[in-house]
Amino acid sequence: MAKIVVALGGNALGKSPEEQLNLVKHTAKSLIGLVAAGNKVVISHGNGPQVGAINLGMNYAAENGQGAAFPFPECGAMSQGYIGYHLQQSLHNELHRQGIKKDVASVVTQIEVDQNDAAFDHPSKPVGSFYSKEDADKIAAEKGYTFVEDAGRGYRQVVPSPLPKSIIEIKSINDLIENDNLVIAGGGGGVPVIETDEGLKGVPAVIDKDRSSALLAANISAEQLIILTAVDDVYVNYGKPDEKALRELSTKDAQRYIDEGQFAPGSMLPKIEACLSFVASGNGRTALITSLDHLDDALAGKVGTLIKA
Repeated sequence: MAKIVVALGGNALGKSPEEQLNLVKHTAKSLIGLVAAGNKVVISHGNGPQVGAINLGMNYAAENGQGAAFPFPECGAMSQGYIGYHLQQSLHNELHRQGIKKDVASVVTQIEVDQNDAAFDHPSKPVGSFYSKEDADKIAAEKGYTFVEDAGRGYRQVVPSPLPKSIIEIKSINDLIENDNLVIAGGGGGVPVIETDEGLKGVPAVIDKDRSSALLAANISAEQLIILTAVDDVYVNYGKPDEKALRELSTKDAQRYIDEGQFAPGSMLPKIEACLSFVASGNGRTALITSLDHLDDALAGKVGTLIKA
């Protein structure tokens, strides 16, 4: 039995409530296998498309006299509740179907960041939907948003992505784990907050969910961090004739590949860096990067990239 943090990508959760609910039913079936094997599991997830859609929709309604504009931290918290609700429901149903008696709980999670983090001057985290260049330029002119081209798939809004420092609700999360609950926490990387003279205050940013998942895994003394993404394996020379899947990766070799520029900054690089951070946080800790569809095969060593010291 092990304590495991599983990080789900926000892009894998769908573009609408209906699509998301259908997708997380499949997700639940894959994840319950870890629970059925006797592991203590904590689930985190991305929220890039969802938080961007909530933010844009709320502000559009406000501009048309239908309510107040919602700041980005509040939109992040709303996305945690929205995604957490769907995950809770699907996981609960799958646990019941398999005859496993366990409660599921989502924790709206605040994560402290440094208000002087350089990321606030350089927005880089894609959120929301994909747009054509023409539509992105129009929204940018109207709202002052920053857009960048995202991996050949179109243009997306980018917001600051500061590094996570500490998890405000970590004691509550640990209490839930120790009482044998299946926990969903750190959704969307957590709501970013800073410490002020008056207490905690939300800031407009999105923390990379893989970095916050690594921090969460270290803070709960997990043995493994599993990052589920769109590919089965981590590759070197990705997309080239000599591309090579990496089945096992030492931290030393991973750093060498980072120095060579093998991993794309907007996709695989933060995942590798998050894994290295977690593996370095304690003896015997490992990280696994693979796809949701082939999680069972990855746990059996057939696919996936296992990162260890």
